[in-house]
Amino acid sequence: MDTFEKIRALLAEQLDIDPTKITMDSDIMGDFEADSLDIVDMVMTLEDEFGIEVPDDAIENLRTVGDVVKFVDSHKG
Repeated sequence: MDTFEKIRALLAEQLDIDPTKITMDSDIMGDFEADSLDIVDMVMTLEDEFGIEVPDDAIENLRTVGDVVKFVDSHKG
């Protein structure tokens, strides 16, 4: 399973949305009505799942699913 598929599965479960509606261009807050608590939950899940650390200043740049995938790919070991 590649990074996008894993993140898509995590987001679908966390936000209770159909995984087929999640694309690299999906805006997490705009398209899925995620709030700041959802974003914090997502970041904690990503940190656990991929063994990475997401600094607070990086979170505001994670707007789309593609942004998240690129961040994870560039930080995982």
